[in-house]
Amino acid sequence: MREYTEIETITQLLGLVTEPGHIDHHVFQNIDFSDLADLASQSTYSDCLFLGCVLPESFSQQLDKTNLIFPKLDAPFDIYRSYLYSANSLYSGFDPRDESSIENTYDRRVYKHFLQSGVISKNIKETLSRYLHDHSMSNAIKDFLANYHERQIVGIMGGHDLLRTDPFYRQIVFLSKRLTEMGFIMVSGGGAGAMEATHLGAWLAERSDEEVEEALTILKAAPSWQDKGWLSSAFKVMLKFRQTHFISLGIPTWLYGHEPATPFATHIAKFFDNSIREDTILSITRGGLIYTPGSAGTIQEIFQAAVPNHYKTYGYSSLMVFLGVDFWRKELPVYPLLEHLVNTGKYSGLRIGITDDIEEVAQTVKMFKPQKSE
Repeated sequence: MREYTEIETITQLLGLVTEPGHIDHHVFQNIDFSDLADLASQSTYSDCLFLGCVLPESFSQQLDKTNLIFPKLDAPFDIYRSYLYSANSLYSGFDPRDESSIENTYDRRVYKHFLQSGVISKNIKETLSRYLHDHSMSNAIKDFLANYHERQIVGIMGGHDLLRTDPFYRQIVFLSKRLTEMGFIMVSGGGAGAMEATHLGAWLAERSDEEVEEALTILKAAPSWQDKGWLSSAFKVMLKFRQTHFISLGIPTWLYGHEPATPFATHIAKFFDNSIREDTILSITRGGLIYTPGSAGTIQEIFQAAVPNHYKTYGYSSLMVFLGVDFWRKELPVYPLLEHLVNTGKYSGLRIGITDDIEEVAQTVKMFKPQKSE
């Protein structure tokens, strides 16, 4: 099936309409045609999609019935957003000197609207707006990942309540730092705890161990995401250790909007629908998933990932590596169950491993290659 060509900026539109002609099979996303109305009107259009675009009345005569026009809908969020969020866009209006200023941010305004209109809304216009927004996020992730090999994408899963002072938090930071330096793009659920540690590690890639320890010391002032100063201290670290080269992808949700998303993720895809968000994380991390101590949500993600790995939904079984032998064998004995299910054939072809050594994890991820039979 022929792919649609996406036009997401005025510059791209200008390049397309400079030579008048017939344009078909294009998607125009969130573009104001007003400034280029005369030039754009010199072409004809068919089988195109116009998502939230501003279209002058004079332009309509160039569109035949095969075109689809999706209008802007009244919502406090960008329904047809063509690119991922960042800390600056989500937290626009936040002043690190005043923690309460988080209430003035785009992220918090959207979350308040989400609650006021109903977590499970009965308003079809509202639910349509959310689904269109989440579709835009999915498309932006696709565009983002197009620059990388699928096995470059590695995820770390773990608890949101993991304190910044916990030894596991420090381990995750150094593991993520190591993997980022090896060329992997780190992904997490984009929240606090183990998720924040993932992106902090990526943020501090190629920094010295002393600089990492200094950053951890700054963050210890607010160990939990529920502590005053949690977000401010993160911005303090970002200001002290600026990042311009390494990237990571956080994928949080407004379903858990009371927990702030980590600003250490350079690219953020925030969803309304948590089920789409969860499936997205698991489906894009073809280079492997690393499970660190967590609870209910992490357990769900383990078995949610095991199913497509068993069926080789994406062509092969991806890695499932567990960091924390005592935790996963004794405190929360998920790993023995997985071993049993693999050994008895209930799960087939799972690539599982367990260790306490972050360098062993890094080398396992580095050496991962799908089997030829896959």
